[in-house]
Amino acid sequence: MKRIGLIVNPYAGIGGRVGLKGSDGAEIRKKALEMGAVPMSASRTVDALKQLSGLEFVLYTYPGRMGEEEAREAGIEPVVIGELENDTTAEDTKRAAAEMLEKDLDLLVFAGGDGTARDIYSVIGDKLPVLGIPTGVKIHSGVFAVDPRSAGELLHSFISGVSLDFRLEEVMDIDEEAFRQNTLQARLYGYMNILYSEEIIQGGKESSRANDESSVIGIANEITDEMNPDLLYVLGPGTTVKSIADILGVEKTLLGVDIVKDGKLVKSDVNENQILEVIKGKDVQLIVTVIGGQGFVFGRGNQQISPSVIRMVGRENIVIVATPDKLAALGGHPLRVDTGDSLLDEELKGYYKVHTGYGRRTLYKAA
Repeated sequence: MKRIGLIVNPYAGIGGRVGLKGSDGAEIRKKALEMGAVPMSASRTVDALKQLSGLEFVLYTYPGRMGEEEAREAGIEPVVIGELENDTTAEDTKRAAAEMLEKDLDLLVFAGGDGTARDIYSVIGDKLPVLGIPTGVKIHSGVFAVDPRSAGELLHSFISGVSLDFRLEEVMDIDEEAFRQNTLQARLYGYMNILYSEEIIQGGKESSRANDESSVIGIANEITDEMNPDLLYVLGPGTTVKSIADILGVEKTLLGVDIVKDGKLVKSDVNENQILEVIKGKDVQLIVTVIGGQGFVFGRGNQQISPSVIRMVGRENIVIVATPDKLAALGGHPLRVDTGDSLLDEELKGYYKVHTGYGRRTLYKAA
């Protein structure tokens, strides 16, 4: 009978929809809650655990919101270890990881983002196989499944005795304060040994390549040439989308979401509620790009563009831009969406015309 560990960061991802670009630190969590943020980590963990229905295994976890509550909600009776105060910190995550090392586990599952992966890595290194359930804002590390349900399906196969691979993948994290100032400073912390499936593990984020520049300029010129002065345009994060704002002469936040109309900035660095307020009842297009190496269009670093925003905009008004090199780096794998709403993720599947240069489009599948 497999012995599985579970650690949940209950605050992971709480800063995403309110536009805080991360959730690290007590002050950011407090600010996010004051802005009306709703923690999503618990429900995403439950989505993963529900895939384990009917299996026999032993699940070790920490008390309360660090795994016990999620396990019970998913119908699993866990073995609860350790002690927990009313609030949770990175130190609790590290202490939980240290106690899991003593339980002779077959696999440690954790729910969070890059900060959670980094904290767990600092304790276990590559001593214990892991699998990450993505619940954070910024997920550059290659140790996570593409979405919670897929994490659960992979875990189901592992517990059922299916022969699966393990491999070392990067643990990356960024400086959140610099990130909020539009500067991306990523650091490699090391490698963890992960339960691996090529179709399910998202892999690490790749930076844009220098030879993409001409394609980026072509994309930006085509999009701006075709802009309708009567439409609102919601511009997602990323260098490819920022180039569109540069052509317009608009100062765009590189890592935030901005809204323009008729070549002018309507609102800068907006959160979910601000987007909904501005676009309600208006004709809108949503312009987003693809995360290099991972293929995500929604659900990684742009949680401000929430399910409510996407539904208000409409699938037909989503414009995807990506250079040929960025698509080629996906190795034939599809684009991905992980909005936190499984019904919407299903609705967003299918083929999109992706702008890859001036006058150049390619049909690419999202799955």
